[in-house]
Amino acid sequence: MALKAFQRDYAVGSEAGTAPGDDGPHETFDGILREDGRVATRNYLGVVSTVNCSASAARMIADAFRGEALAEFPNVDGVVALCHSLGCAMADTGEGFEMLQRTLTGYARHPNFAGVLFIGLGCEVMQIEPLLKNNALPEGPFLKTMTIQESGGTRAAVSEGTARIREMLPEANRVRRRPVPASRLIVGLECGGSDAYSGITANPALGAAADLLVQQGGTVILGETPEIYGAEHLLTRRAAGADVARKLLERIRWWEEYTSRHGGQMDNNPSPGNKAGGLTTIFEKSLGAAAKGGTTRLNEVYEYAQPVTAKGLVFMDTPGYDPASVTGMVAGGANIICFTTGRGSVFGCKPVPSVKLSTTTALYRRMEDDMDINCGEALDGRATIKELGERIFQCIIRTASGRQTKSEQLGLGSDEFVPWHIGAVM
Repeated sequence: MALKAFQRDYAVGSEAGTAPGDDGPHETFDGILREDGRVATRNYLGVVSTVNCSASAARMIADAFRGEALAEFPNVDGVVALCHSLGCAMADTGEGFEMLQRTLTGYARHPNFAGVLFIGLGCEVMQIEPLLKNNALPEGPFLKTMTIQESGGTRAAVSEGTARIREMLPEANRVRRRPVPASRLIVGLECGGSDAYSGITANPALGAAADLLVQQGGTVILGETPEIYGAEHLLTRRAAGADVARKLLERIRWWEEYTSRHGGQMDNNPSPGNKAGGLTTIFEKSLGAAAKGGTTRLNEVYEYAQPVTAKGLVFMDTPGYDPASVTGMVAGGANIICFTTGRGSVFGCKPVPSVKLSTTTALYRRMEDDMDINCGEALDGRATIKELGERIFQCIIRTASGRQTKSEQLGLGSDEFVPWHIGAVM
């Protein structure tokens, strides 16, 4: 197998069709309706570090609420620390800085957080006050801020931060689930640890589920730009308009220039695990990855961590690296993640539940504690892709209604917050 340049026929909009109707029965899920109208699938409190220097303090604050500490607050799913390696030794303007601001802002506004505490060191590039001002984030009872330096050091900051989270708990606990239309769901589509069966079973099955959600008026986010490379002309054919196709192709050109500038190339995939699983070139991998998006028209293209407002199938420019990709989708508003895997990726994503889909029965049996649905039944002749799509769709509804996924049962998701790092470390 060889990777060679080839001429794409973009045929913009030639297969876009019309928007799906809503004549069928309308599904609902038991969601959490926030006072401002946002819809949540989980109910967390978040401790978000603005810089790596405050990461340990953020974790200590969250750790204070483990075990029986939340016994009085059964409607609170947990207190999660979201830490990262960025926030300083970076330019205070430009692409990388703006991307990190968008990511932190998206998490602060995410409906799955009843409240958020931002904690910084105090002298970092990512200053809290400009972050709030630039992104219209008003500080209040459920958006609190602090720095370690102003608090008087680590021990004092942890004590103060713990007290601030404790103040939020009684009100955060005053939620109840109620029927909400499935149209309020935003599902991020991800594949990781792919194998040769990803494009045959799990990804097409997820695509079938995506079509069902779009028919309900919901939103699905396809991402991982390096992993639709070579298949982008199949998406431009489904673009709702020339502007949508242009945005997608601009991101492809950006990636070609970005990888070239750093001495790489777009065929940095497949990974060793992908190859062991039978994948060859990025083109083969991309054809399977694009299948997650189903068959409906492509309505919009977003940059990383931008708020997703369009309905139907949309695309977000994210890297192929799973934690960074999903972080961008969640920052954009995804309230469910569906994650296909052939090699056996273990992934969780607080504050958003992640549904894991195995490509083969062998993988499902080997890692049943991690996998939610066995799409290998399509290979075994026990289910069709359409039937699996319906099963995945119903799993999405149950998960959005509060049923824990396997990754949630394992407690995964605190360390998978990985903002995309672009730019020099100085």
